Amino acid sequence: MKEKSTRLTKALLNAFLILFTSFLSCKGGNHPNIVVILTDDQGYADISYNPLHSPEVATPNMDALAREGVFFTQGYITGNVCSPTRAGLMLGRYQQRVGVYTAGEGGTGFSPDEKIFPKYLQEAGYVSGAFGKWHLGLTPAHNPVNRGFDEFYGFMGRGAHDYYHLRDPERPMYRNDQVISDSGYLTNRLTEEAVDFIQNHKSESFFLYLAYNAVHAPKQAPPEDIEKFDTGDPDRDILMAMLKHLDDGVGDVVATLKKEGVWDNTLLFFLTDNGGAMTMHADNTPLRGSKQFNYEGGIRTPFIISWPDRFSGAREIHTPVVSLDILPTVLDAVGIKVPKDKHFDGKSILPVLEGKKDVLHENFFWSEGGRTGEWAVRSGDWKLVVHKARIELFDLGKDVSEPNDLSKKHPDIVKNLTALYNEWLDEMAEPLQEPGKRWVPKQ
Repeated sequence: MKEKSTRLTKALLNAFLILFTSFLSCKGGNHPNIVVILTDDQGYADISYNPLHSPEVATPNMDALAREGVFFTQGYITGNVCSPTRAGLMLGRYQQRVGVYTAGEGGTGFSPDEKIFPKYLQEAGYVSGAFGKWHLGLTPAHNPVNRGFDEFYGFMGRGAHDYYHLRDPERPMYRNDQVISDSGYLTNRLTEEAVDFIQNHKSESFFLYLAYNAVHAPKQAPPEDIEKFDTGDPDRDILMAMLKHLDDGVGDVVATLKKEGVWDNTLLFFLTDNGGAMTMHADNTPLRGSKQFNYEGGIRTPFIISWPDRFSGAREIHTPVVSLDILPTVLDAVGIKVPKDKHFDGKSILPVLEGKKDVLHENFFWSEGGRTGEWAVRSGDWKLVVHKARIELFDLGKDVSEPNDLSKKHPDIVKNLTALYNEWLDEMAEPLQEPGKRWVPKQ
């Protein structure tokens, strides 16, 4: 009897040790810290890592991040405007699955019952902070602190925000769920808040979502910085000054991670939410189109990943990836098992980063629903771009700038890609606001 009692005691002790170790793993520094830096409307060539950038572009901190980490030459987002991409990133699923096709729907917000990024990490003991542009709902139920984030500093409203007027009741700034009055230049304030968050939580496992609104309109920057540029285009000069503060912010965040000794165990993602905007005189060279278009210039982004403890940097990878992959990659890195009934469209990029896979996705889809009739699908190197009755087919393997429409030469490929898109669209929800997910010609 005594022997049985001893065995039972040992078994209970072992069980306790396993649970205690698991608890420490969640609370301590064993899990990687997660940082997602999302810029707004930044042109594909408005980063000097791009060898085709214009002479006035200088982003030394972004360049250093790209050279120290892994740069994906075919990084995509899922919307050609702001909030649809942000919704997909938070879900790890195509935003159309929850009825978000346009910026209007995304900005109004999808169901608060949908589980998003920070909720998964909250269950693993992470502390999470969101800083910057939310653009995923305006009501208290949509506030980041009611969606899984522990801290929030930024604005919830539509795409643009004044960079100086941080006391506007029409476009309020928030700390957590309270409206606040603040001062300063908004890009710098977001950086300062992010740096404070890292310093305050460096001894914990943390998730930092830093969603800059730069370089989105309005065109505003400190005059002394604007004067440093002389491109011959006053609007371009302002954009470059805005870009300087954005690049400085990225540099400050990375420097803080290194100074606090958490850089090596930080899984960091850098990307932008859509292509550069022509209204801001952005440069998307060598890509065709811009924000609001499904050409490559509207949906391809600088895409950088870094995690020194896990994989080597200083390299480029040409495998196409998408912003939907960020959440599944993080869950894979942390060791969080996704419930079998939870479907992600994104996939973990870790096998690609570690040389175990060369292909992650067979197909990519973009759709703005029935209001505009704009959609696109990429399968392999073939890409079909549709605007209502206009159809264009491109071979991205040969023509990344999409100059040559091959739809007349390859009607069979057009037919196959159209069928592929329709099959995908059948799975998506109806738009939250629009009349339908398919464009119907007027009779």
